[in-house]
Amino acid sequence: MKDQTKIIAALLVGAAAGAALGLLLAPDSGEGLRGSVAEYINDLVDAAKSKAEATAKEVKQYGNDAYNTAKSKFNSAVHDASEYHEELADSARSKVKNAVDNAKEYGEDAANHAKTKVKATADDWNNSIQNA
Repeated sequence: MKDQTKIIAALLVGAAAGAALGLLLAPDSGEGLRGSVAEYINDLVDAAKSKAEATAKEVKQYGNDAYNTAKSKFNSAVHDASEYHEELADSARSKVKNAVDNAKEYGEDAANHAKTKVKATADDWNNSIQNA
């Protein structure tokens, strides 16, 4: 874009210089020459304004595109982070559930083992009492 702007600026300067030389060398009255130069300069100013407006629109579009790209990437990153958070939460829930299930099973096994020992001890005492 910078090269294109330099080329256009060089063309405008060259055209202005050529026109100025042409007007200065042309047989015309001073007032007519000043009017022609003023008209030509006004045309150049209008062309420069037009180019500046077009460049401003291009810059604005580029800025909007860059903003939209950044916004899209940010939203994508937020979405990915949210999905990762959900995966971590699901994994944690699963591990907690497994630990709870294992603890329940271990507790039930320990309680059954204790019941069996208590019953065996009670049976031994009962047998000892009846045999004595």
